[in-house]
Amino acid sequence: MKNKSLLMTVAILIIAMSSVAQKTDTFTDKRDGKTYKTVKIGTQTWMAENLKTTYYRDGSEIPNITDKDSWSNLTTGAYCSYDNSTGNANTYGTLYNWYAINDNRELCPSGWHLPTDAEWKTLEMALGMSHTNADKTSWRGTDEGGKLKETGTTHWNSPNTGATNTNGFTALPGGYREYDGTFKNIGSYGLWWSATETNTTTVWDRALSYENTNMYRYNSSYKVAGFSVRCLKD
Repeated sequence: MKNKSLLMTVAILIIAMSSVAQKTDTFTDKRDGKTYKTVKIGTQTWMAENLKTTYYRDGSEIPNITDKDSWSNLTTGAYCSYDNSTGNANTYGTLYNWYAINDNRELCPSGWHLPTDAEWKTLEMALGMSHTNADKTSWRGTDEGGKLKETGTTHWNSPNTGATNTNGFTALPGGYREYDGTFKNIGSYGLWWSATETNTTTVWDRALSYENTNMYRYNSSYKVAGFSVRCLKD
């Protein structure tokens, strides 16, 4: 009887794990020829890298704003590299203000879109977060953030707490650009836009930290800030 009970427990665990098991692939963005790794987690397929494009979907160029003061006064779409370094962009992806991701020319390539707040919650719940916790703000859940973070300290600062990258999402700490145009926290934090506004000036977003295993959800990010982007398959 004990062996039968053990087998049933193992079977249940296998079924639970298969619901979020990763299925990896690649996608090439026709705009600039960049190829991205992709991963299926639960019912969703995500890019497993931060977006790096400098073009809208229609092929028009997104302005690259390097000057601090110019960035802080923007009300239109723009991108930048952390510390205006192309090396950082190649590794961590490009930082975009919210006006770029909300432009009707579309930032994500055809067949992909910027995830809404609800779609981020779907990801979090596929990783094991309860619906109640997913609806909360600030740091929520238990180890869901660790499941998304790249392992080791090549890119994340030590100790990179709880990083397992269980599902191949490979989240990187690309830092961000503040509303005043300053760059902050590369190596310590990754911040990602959602497509869901909270009011005329702020948006729902997500963050991961080198010292946390859970996920941060907040609704006070200014649209002029510069965050990373992960596209979700339509």
